[in-house]
Amino acid sequence: MSKRYTGGVVSSSLPTVNAAGASGVFLLSQQADAQSRNAWPPYKIEKSLRFRSAASGYLNRTPAVASNQKTFTISFWAKIGNLGTYRSFFSAGTANPPFVDISLQNTDEFMVDMSVTAGRVSPKTTALFRDPSAWYHFVVAFDTTQATQANRAKVYVNGVEQTLSALGVAQNTDLAVNSAVAHNLGRRAVASDSYHEGYMSEVYFIDGQALTPSSFGATDKDGNWSPIAYTGAYGTNGFYLNFKDNTSATTMGYDYSGNGNNWTLNGFNVSTANTTYDIMIDVPSDQDGASVRGNYPVFNAVSGYSGLPIINANIQTSAVPSGGDWYSRSTTMGFSSGKIYAEFSMPSITSGAQGSPIGFGIIPSTTDFSAAGQLVGDANRGYGFYCPDTSGSETPKKRVAGTSTSVGTASATITTDTFMVAFDLTNGNGWFGKNGTWYAGDPAAGTGASITGITAGEYIFGLSVYRDNTFTNNTAAINFGQRPFAYAPPSGFKSLNTFNLPEPTIKQPNKHFDTTLWTGNGTSQSIVNSGSIQPDFIWLKCRTTNYRNQLYDSIRGVTKAMFSDSVDAEGTYQGVTAFNANGFSLGAELGANASGDTFVGWQWRASNTTAVTNTAGSITSSVSASTTAGFSIVTYTGTGSNATVGHGLGVAPSMYIVKRRSNTGNWYVYHISIGNTNRLRLDETSASTAESAAWNNTSPTSTVFSIGTSVDVNAITNTYVAYCFAPIAGYSAFGSYTGNGSSDGPFIYTGFRPRFVIFKRTDTGGYNWNMYDTSRNTYNVMDLPLNPNTSNAESVSSANIFDFVSNGVKVRGTSVATNASGGTYIYMAFAENPFKYSRSR
Repeated sequence: MSKRYTGGVVSSSLPTVNAAGASGVFLLSQQADAQSRNAWPPYKIEKSLRFRSAASGYLNRTPAVASNQKTFTISFWAKIGNLGTYRSFFSAGTANPPFVDISLQNTDEFMVDMSVTAGRVSPKTTALFRDPSAWYHFVVAFDTTQATQANRAKVYVNGVEQTLSALGVAQNTDLAVNSAVAHNLGRRAVASDSYHEGYMSEVYFIDGQALTPSSFGATDKDGNWSPIAYTGAYGTNGFYLNFKDNTSATTMGYDYSGNGNNWTLNGFNVSTANTTYDIMIDVPSDQDGASVRGNYPVFNAVSGYSGLPIINANIQTSAVPSGGDWYSRSTTMGFSSGKIYAEFSMPSITSGAQGSPIGFGIIPSTTDFSAAGQLVGDANRGYGFYCPDTSGSETPKKRVAGTSTSVGTASATITTDTFMVAFDLTNGNGWFGKNGTWYAGDPAAGTGASITGITAGEYIFGLSVYRDNTFTNNTAAINFGQRPFAYAPPSGFKSLNTFNLPEPTIKQPNKHFDTTLWTGNGTSQSIVNSGSIQPDFIWLKCRTTNYRNQLYDSIRGVTKAMFSDSVDAEGTYQGVTAFNANGFSLGAELGANASGDTFVGWQWRASNTTAVTNTAGSITSSVSASTTAGFSIVTYTGTGSNATVGHGLGVAPSMYIVKRRSNTGNWYVYHISIGNTNRLRLDETSASTAESAAWNNTSPTSTVFSIGTSVDVNAITNTYVAYCFAPIAGYSAFGSYTGNGSSDGPFIYTGFRPRFVIFKRTDTGGYNWNMYDTSRNTYNVMDLPLNPNTSNAESVSSANIFDFVSNGVKVRGTSVATNASGGTYIYMAFAENPFKYSRSR
């Protein structure tokens, strides 16, 4: 792809931006950024193929000759739908035996099912894969010639080798793959069932080699796994499918390896640009500067009302089987600024049919739609536009703060209409239209908006449908531009995808927060973290023995420990003995370095300089602050009277933890979700408790936090430390959720893939704080809690469990400690990757 300098940009000579191509224009700053992340020159992925199980979509090919049936590799990128069902990605053979089937199970494990003359083995991952919001990269490498059984089949996800159950394939076994039998993509061939639901792109098959993921992907400087071009040999039956030529169904199956091993498409619409159109520009990489290509929003299969089914790779709802109420679903991608255009339609409505009113709009990213009767545009649930029902007597409406207001006149009976929405979050306006005509105003000119005064914040799209005995045709399809729009977006409005999301303030979270594991040696050692940062706050815990949580920070100094599960005053311990440029050093303290025990250390970076004097409050404080990461360490001396303390963040913190150093005392916690009249205690299981002496019933400001007269925050002449946290988009989040008591629990949208999360039930006492991280649980489920308020060692929980996904947290457990029906919970979360760069977990 040729580049040329054109006055501030680097551009390619591709077609004008549209659904089929892109200009490929790069700002020089974007080029520099891409080079810094090892993502230059850009790797262009043009399209993906949508697989709809309802249409029995799959590809097939039968090799003309058999080739190497012992050694081969398949690599592909996939975005998944229909969680909890059997979904086949690749299979070979129609008899039993022999056959091979590579799939996701109805329990969401990745499985390699192999039937041979000697029997059938079905190794599968211990990890569960149920993140519908972004792309996975799967690589399966076979080599049955290996002497070690574990090396005869390997599975990699996003570049990481997975743990498999017993393999059981005999050495030198010939498998069905590469024999002259039917091979399928997107269907289990042996029974002609179990279709893939979702997307696939960049499908490689390498005949005769067992390769690692490095042949197909690489980690960039920011730690993001990204696709690269394969440059090796393919072998006789090798092929490469990129689905870029949508001239016809035939060309869509072209093999670009040079071997001519083309595939036949079955059950796909590649010609008519309607709701069943299966050629998508939803792809796992937006490196090539095309604003129309990237990861796109879909309905969030782990969020919203579970009784509203999602079909067709998560961009359409299916009919609600029964009921007389509104049902809502949210989508997967948040945005807080800019101009976004989208469309929705009702594909099942035919002329004369009676269909229900359907609403579409934007909702705060934290909105919970898990119950019936919740609508887009309700109080605290955003801004919605509602199409009329199909009787022809209704008018289109907007819904804001629970009130519906007409925005146009009654229209003819709806059949195959397309409804348009345009939201300008920069100026707080929204427009609604149908079939190319806006009901009021002109989005391109910014005039006549039907909705004005949209409150600043992060929003996602949501959809609401109504069901009763009259309105039975209540399906709805959404389009953010991943398939061709029916109507051109207004000038200045863009599709919503990862390319068009703003660059996050923090691209590499581990440069500001990191989690590190180590094994103790009983004497001394230095611990190196992955972000090569000098931490200012270290919270460490033994995983295998009941030692206390130890907390150290650079203001109080090395060896000065406090214990979050104890009221003890600060003491001197040989735990952290140095804060190093790339980690920290440990002494012989058992709770930090006992020989043979395993440990975890959570580390935050502040200013990495000597604390500065802060006089913003009525009490002078010493502060080490990172305004970039929203974190500060504050020390001060109490006065015994209501006071304020400067925190140095420049914005109001959402959470702070205060501990008396010079005497015994509880750990007091302020959290935005419980407010300034209440406090929690980190060292206890108590509920949120009203106490004016904690925060003087006063919320923090951009410069100070308030303290009352409690000895735990402000005893005269006593010394204190406070750890203060403010949310940073794409990096940290602080909020609350309400439990539902189900294994299909609430979804917590964070806008990033979490690395570390703390949860606490607040409406009643008796329940621990719980901490999870992706260093100890490298894949879902997250089932290894540690507790700030106890010295308990790590142990597997079957009830306090979560999934960490690319845009948040899914509550999966039924424990009342984390998901009691009607229970309220707070959380604090820090990122592994911002969503703009995330891969599915």
